[in-house]
Amino acid sequence: MLAGATGVVSASLLGNGTNDGVPAGAAGDVGPSSVASGEIPAGMLTLYRAAAGTCPGLPWTVLAAIGTVESGNGTSTLPGVHSGANAAGAEGPMQFEPPTFAAYAEPVPPGGATPPTPYDPVDAVYAAARMLCANGAAGGVDVPGAVFAYNHDEAYVAKVLALAQSFGQVAPASVIVPTVGGTIGGTAGGTAGGTAGAIAVDWALAQVGTPYIWGGETPGVGFDCSGLVQAAYKVAGIALPRVAQDQFDAGSTLPQGTVLQPGDLVFFGTGPRQVSHVGLYLGVQGGRTLMVDAPHTGADVRVEPFPVTPGATWGSDIFVGATRPGLGPGP
Repeated sequence: MLAGATGVVSASLLGNGTNDGVPAGAAGDVGPSSVASGEIPAGMLTLYRAAAGTCPGLPWTVLAAIGTVESGNGTSTLPGVHSGANAAGAEGPMQFEPPTFAAYAEPVPPGGATPPTPYDPVDAVYAAARMLCANGAAGGVDVPGAVFAYNHDEAYVAKVLALAQSFGQVAPASVIVPTVGGTIGGTAGGTAGGTAGAIAVDWALAQVGTPYIWGGETPGVGFDCSGLVQAAYKVAGIALPRVAQDQFDAGSTLPQGTVLQPGDLVFFGTGPRQVSHVGLYLGVQGGRTLMVDAPHTGADVRVEPFPVTPGATWGSDIFVGATRPGLGPGP
């Protein structure tokens, strides 16, 4: 899975600045959320934080998210995690190709194996931290670009950064809902959309590539737009209605000036009484506002841009507005 060549993205995946949208600072800056403590074994959690501390600017949450995506923090029994290689030639809990691991394996970290091996968690995690550091994470210059260098896939980057956000309870860069005809205003602050939103986004991103099936609501089989949203929030502990119109009606439309947060639901149709599509907001990349959604027959669950200006055209529909599950119904 890993490639030796470096790669960059033109702008931060979840923000307009060089490091907007990722948990800032070194390992000690952000404590683990309940999501992180529940999903990451204690030994691996300590290891991620220690390894990230060798690269100021690399959030431990990002390193942990990569380990979670690649191997379930070393708990996966798939080929290549504990021995051998997967179909792409990747090895170990951080899924390194051998030449890439060799480039970042030394010096051997405290507690690592000698000679270093990609199957040793200490060696692998420290090598991953060095690779991220070399490709943009140092000083927090371009953490999303560093993740892109790790795996040249925008959906992978979005998934890692959303998971990292849930691990540290730090909000990605946000976007302010403008007035009709206004412009998007990026901001790197704000409060987190809540653990439920982060969990829903993480789960929805894990479904990328699943076929669109009208009426679908089954992982690995198919989803329609509202089925994906309902299933994602069910995992997060929030019950939502089944169809897009009912999901829109069940929430309070976020007013002008509200900061969108990961997991907010974004709706499309011909108007508030004719909502036909829904997605989950992710963030901003290079000026493009992104959502994860199940688009239409013939397509798969994917990450795609949408216009955040209320009333702006999106295909044959318009952007109707956004709601935040958990806030309760509108008047």
